[in-house]
Amino acid sequence: METRRLGANGPEVSAIGYGAMSFSDLYGPTNEAESHAVLNACRDLGVTHLDTANIYGMGKSENAIGSYLKENPKARDEFIIATKATITRDPEGNRIFDNSAEHLEAELDKSLLRLGLECVDLFYAHRRDTRFTPEETAANLGRLVEKGKTRAIGLSEIAPSTLRRAMTEFPIAAVQSEYSLSTRAPELGLVQTCAELGVAMVAFAPVGRSLLTDHPIPAERIRDIPFLAGNPRFMEPNYSENIRIMESFRKLASEMGTTSAGLANAWLLSRGPHVIPIPGTRSVQHLRECISGASLSLTETDLERIEAVLPVGWAHGDRYSAQQWIGPERYC
Repeated sequence: METRRLGANGPEVSAIGYGAMSFSDLYGPTNEAESHAVLNACRDLGVTHLDTANIYGMGKSENAIGSYLKENPKARDEFIIATKATITRDPEGNRIFDNSAEHLEAELDKSLLRLGLECVDLFYAHRRDTRFTPEETAANLGRLVEKGKTRAIGLSEIAPSTLRRAMTEFPIAAVQSEYSLSTRAPELGLVQTCAELGVAMVAFAPVGRSLLTDHPIPAERIRDIPFLAGNPRFMEPNYSENIRIMESFRKLASEMGTTSAGLANAWLLSRGPHVIPIPGTRSVQHLRECISGASLSLTETDLERIEAVLPVGWAHGDRYSAQQWIGPERYC
């Protein structure tokens, strides 16, 4: 598989990585054996970048990766592993964000134990804590590089202006944001700023949380997935409209000899050599569909056809509810 660089001076990783949120139970129940099967498939397919976080299943995702690495010691040298911290709870149980040096280091230490590692390749601040300036957050993360606990640092769901300020304090290797054919806000400055500064743009939810696939999560399952049940794009009447519009994209993918997931990821790769999609799935077959996008070379005509069926702003409903929007920075 084609490789891309994780930051200006970072390691080369597969053009498409893997988002290990699916190793938690967010989109449905899973277990360690299923997660290990996906990791085996990643190795077979040449996927070298794994992305996880301390809150994915409250450590379940990291534990699954850690147990796999313990059973397959050689795999550590094959994977570039990223994790994240910041999202936590106050004494009353309210969801808050903490970018303090003490919290970030304590949470990274716990992640390293779960992963069975002495050092991760990339460590993100999962959300911006506005009590700290971007420079202060970058400095707090940078100390973890200096201590040898991570090789590089990143920021998630931030504005271009935040990235510029953070970069004055410590090199940022990657910015992670939701980015897909159904969520194109990063094109209003973030994709461009990352390219200018030599920062990898890591695109999570690249298949629109299943909307951009041949088999979207059916309506009857959504009520059992709390995150989607409260997400505007998966609530009626938006859900039915999004499914209807997507029929044209699925037809186009079939005409082009690929799957919707493969075409959606190929489109992201065409956005710039610094863009790295990280699809997540519990299914080895769906992983293969996503990764197939790395072998597609889209022409200008192909891109025009995609744009014709899914023009900017086609999706019905916001990508987050008001509650889910707490944390991500809006910049346009």
